[in-house]
Amino acid sequence: MAAYAALVSLWHIIEQIQHHPRPPISLHNEQIESLTEKITFLQDFLEGYSINGGSEDPDALEGRIADAAYAAEDIIESHIVDQIQAGSTSTRLQNVIEDMDFIKGEAIEIKENLAGFQDQLLHRNSMSAGSSRSPPTGQNTMVGFDDVLIKIMELEWYQCLQKVIEDMDLIERDMMEIKEEGIQVQLHTNFMPAGSLKSPSTESPPTGQNMTMVGFDDVKVEIMDKLTGQQSNRQIIAIVGMGGIGKTTLARNIYVNPLIVQHFDILAWVTISQEYNVRDILLQILLCLRTKRSNESLSEDELGEILYKSLSGRRYLIIMDDIWSIEAWNKVKFFFPDNNIGSRIMITSRLLNLAVQLTDCYVLKMDFLDDDKSWNLLCKNVFGEECCPLELEGIGKKIAKNCKGLPLSIIVIGGVLAKSKRTREYWKYVAENLNSIVSLEDNEHCLKILHMSYNQLPIHLKPCFLYMGVFPEDSKIRVSNLIKLWVAEGFLKPISGKSLEVVARDYLEELIDRNLILVHKFGSAGNIKLCIIHDLLRDLCVREAEKEKFFCVLETHSRNIPQGMHTQRRIGIHQSTPKEEYFAQVLRALQSTSLARSLICDSPKVLPPSHNFRLLRVLEAVGRGLDYGDLDSLKAILQLVNSRYLAIEVDLIDIPSHYLSSIHLLWNLQTLIVKRGSCTAPSEIWKMPQLRHVKFDKLDLLDPPMDGRDDFVLGNLQTLVQVRNFKCGEEVVKRIPNIKKLGLVYEGLEEWSSCCLHNLGRLQKLESLGCFFTSKMKPSRSYLVENLNFPRSLKKLSLRGSCLNWEDMKTKIGALPNLQVLKLKRWSFIGPEWETVEGRFCSLKFLLIQDCYDLEYWTTDSTHFPRLERLVLRRLEKLNEIPWEIGEIPTLRSIELEYCSDPAVVSARKIVDEQEELGNVGLQVRVVVQPWEKLGGS
Repeated sequence: MAAYAALVSLWHIIEQIQHHPRPPISLHNEQIESLTEKITFLQDFLEGYSINGGSEDPDALEGRIADAAYAAEDIIESHIVDQIQAGSTSTRLQNVIEDMDFIKGEAIEIKENLAGFQDQLLHRNSMSAGSSRSPPTGQNTMVGFDDVLIKIMELEWYQCLQKVIEDMDLIERDMMEIKEEGIQVQLHTNFMPAGSLKSPSTESPPTGQNMTMVGFDDVKVEIMDKLTGQQSNRQIIAIVGMGGIGKTTLARNIYVNPLIVQHFDILAWVTISQEYNVRDILLQILLCLRTKRSNESLSEDELGEILYKSLSGRRYLIIMDDIWSIEAWNKVKFFFPDNNIGSRIMITSRLLNLAVQLTDCYVLKMDFLDDDKSWNLLCKNVFGEECCPLELEGIGKKIAKNCKGLPLSIIVIGGVLAKSKRTREYWKYVAENLNSIVSLEDNEHCLKILHMSYNQLPIHLKPCFLYMGVFPEDSKIRVSNLIKLWVAEGFLKPISGKSLEVVARDYLEELIDRNLILVHKFGSAGNIKLCIIHDLLRDLCVREAEKEKFFCVLETHSRNIPQGMHTQRRIGIHQSTPKEEYFAQVLRALQSTSLARSLICDSPKVLPPSHNFRLLRVLEAVGRGLDYGDLDSLKAILQLVNSRYLAIEVDLIDIPSHYLSSIHLLWNLQTLIVKRGSCTAPSEIWKMPQLRHVKFDKLDLLDPPMDGRDDFVLGNLQTLVQVRNFKCGEEVVKRIPNIKKLGLVYEGLEEWSSCCLHNLGRLQKLESLGCFFTSKMKPSRSYLVENLNFPRSLKKLSLRGSCLNWEDMKTKIGALPNLQVLKLKRWSFIGPEWETVEGRFCSLKFLLIQDCYDLEYWTTDSTHFPRLERLVLRRLEKLNEIPWEIGEIPTLRSIELEYCSDPAVVSARKIVDEQEELGNVGLQVRVVVQPWEKLGGS
C-alpha cells in the first residue's frame, strides 16, 4: 500500500513541475520519460497483481518500490527547496532559472565528460560577459565561479536522480520476471481456484450454541417478518454492517429459530468469505440439503443442475454469510429457482454498495448498540443469568460505553472479565486499557476479523482508509478538511474528467459503503459534514500504517517514541493531557525528522526550527493558537516553501502583513487556512496558480497586479473565505473562473461601485456564497436590488445585513434553479410580511430564518417549497404563526424553533398533531424556549 501511495505521490510531483507556469526547477526530458514509464508500470503492477511467492518476500519487494519512490521525491523536492531558498536571498535567482534550459540540454554531455565541465562553463561565462545582466567587470571572476558551483550542484542532482531511475529499472525487471515466470501471481479478484478452500465436508450448518444476542430483538423480528411474509416471489434480504457488528450472530439466531425451521421446506447455510469458489459454494449448500449421492466428482454445471432440481417446487431459505463481491452472487443466482411460493435468500455483508446492486432486495443496515444494550450484552457475557455486583456496576457501564456499541468488542472484553478477578481495581485497569486488551485477546481475534475489511480494499482506497488513524481518537472529522488533506498528501490517483476533490468524495463514500468510516453528521444540503471511525478500526489503521511506514502517531498517554523517527514521512502528535516531560521528548525526536512531509498536531507550538521540516507539505496545527510571543514560529511556518496544505490557528488581531510578503515562494501551496486571524494578502497571491482553498477569519485581498507579466489564471481556486470588501472587478472574474465557494464581508465602505457586485452573477461555477454586510455604512437597498446578482449555479446562499424587502425574494433568490440551502440571517430581509408565490424555490431543501425581528406574517403554500426537508426558525419574536401549509409539504422532515414567539411554537405543535392524524408520523418538531436549555424534542 505504501509503495502504491508513494508512486502516485511521485507522479503528482512530476506533473506539478511540468505544468506549473513558473516551475522552481526543470527536469530533464529523458528523466521525465523514464520516471513516468517506470511509475506507470509499477502502479499498474500493484493495482493488478498480488505477489504471493517467488524469490523475494512481497513486503520486501513493495518496500523496495516505496524506498525508490521516496528517494526520487527527496532528491527532487530537496533541490526545489534549495533553489527557492537560495533565490529568496539572491537577486540572481532569475538568471539561474533562465540557465536551466542550457543545463538541461548539456546534462548528458556533462555526465560523460566531467573533466572538461569547468572549462566549458568558464568559456560560456566569458562569451556572455557582455550581456545586459552581467555584473561589473571586476566581479566577472566571482560570477563565473558561482555559475560553476551551481552547475556542479545541478550535475550532482541529475546523477542522484539517475541513480534512483536505475534502481527502479532493476525493480521493474524483477517485476517482469515475476509476471513472465508466473510465480504464484494472482489477479486481484475474489475468485479462488478449486480446492483452495477447506473441504465442504468439514462444514456444517450453524447450531444454536455460542450465539448470545442482545439488543437486536427488534431487528430480528423485522427480518423474520420479511422472511415469512405473504409476498410469493423469491426475495433477497441483505443484512449490512461493519465487521463485528453481529450480522452472522443475528443470521444464526434466525436460521435456527423454530418458526423459520417450520416455515421453510429447505434451509441451507453457506459461508462465502473474501476468496470464494463457485463449486465449493454449491457443495456446501448441497451438504445442507443432505443429498444421497456423492457430489465430489461432479463439475460445477452438474452440481448447479442438481441444486436447481432439489430446490424446485419447494420453499427454501438460503443464507449466504459474509459475501464480499457481487460476482459471487452473479455466478450462483441462476441455481436458485423462483418457485413463486415464498422462497428467500438472506445475505450478510460489510458492503452496502453490494447490497444495493441486488435485484428485489430489502436492505437492513445494523447500527451500533446504545449504552443500555451494550451494558446488557456485557453483563450477559460476564455474569450469565446472575446480577452484576453493585460495586462493579459503575465501572462496568463505563467499560461497556467505551466499546462504542460494537458487539464484537463487548463480547471479547466480556470474556476477559468473566475469566478474571471481579475486583474494582482490575475492572478499572480494563477500562483504561480497553482497546489494547481487545486487540491482543485470543490471539488478536478481534483485529483479524476487522483486518479482513482492510485486506479486501482496492489498493487505491487503502491509503485513504489508513490515513484516518492519524487523527486523535474519537475525533469528529470535518469531511471538507479531510478531502483537502487527501488531495494535498498526493496519494489520490487522478481520474479523467474529475477534480481530485470529486475523486476524494467518491473514495470517502466507498469507505462509508464498506462500513469502515461512519457518518456522524449531515450538512444542511444532505451532504456528509462530519465523519468518525470506530476506535478498533482506528487502532487497525495505526498498526498497519506503522508496519508499512506510512505514518506514525505520538500520543501523550503512550509515552513511547517509535523507533526510526528519522525515516518517518507523516507524523501525528496528539496531546490529550499536558505532560511536559513527554512533550520535551517529542520535540527532541522531531529534531531528526528532516524527511517528514506531514505533521498533524494539536498546536503549531510543537514545531522545532523550520529547517528541520524544510520538506514539509502538510501542516495541520489547530486547537491552540499562536500569539504575539510566537511570531517567529508563525514566520517560519509561512516560509515552508514546499507546503501544499497549511492550517494554523492564531491568537492575533492582525497578522503583520510583511509575514506574508514571501508567500508566493510557496510554489505548490494548495490550501491555506488561518483560524481566528486576519491579514492583508500581498498582490503576489495572484501569482500562485496551485491555490485551491483559502480560508481566513478576515482577509483583505489586494487587486491583481496589472504589470502585464505573470497574469496567471487561478484555475484551481475553488474556495475563498472570508474576504473583506471584495472587489469583483473584470480582472478578478477572469482570474477565478472555477471558484465554487465564496465568503464575503463588507464593512466601513463609503463608495460601493468599485465592489462590482453585479459581477458575482458571472461566476458560473459558484455553488456556495456567504455575503455579510455589517452595520457600519451599509449599501442602500436600491443599490443592492440593482447590483446584487447571483449565478444560476448557486446551491447554497447565506445573507446577513442586506436589509432587502421580502418582495425582493421573488426575483433575487426564489428563481435560482439549483438553490438547495438558504440561510437568511440578521436583518437580511426586513418588513412585517412575507408572501411566497408558486414556481420559486424548486430545489430548496433547507431554509433558515434567523434574527429577522420584524417578520410577523408568513403566507405560503405547500407547492411553493416542493422539496423542503428542514425548516429552522431562530429568534423570530413577532412571528404570528407558522403557516399550516408547511406541514403539507411531503418531503418535510423537521421544524426547529429557537427562542421564537409562543404563537409560533403553538402553531408548530399543531402542525405535527394534524400530520399525525393524517398518518404522517415522521415529522419532528424541536423547540428551544430558554437560552440555558439544550435543544429539546417533543
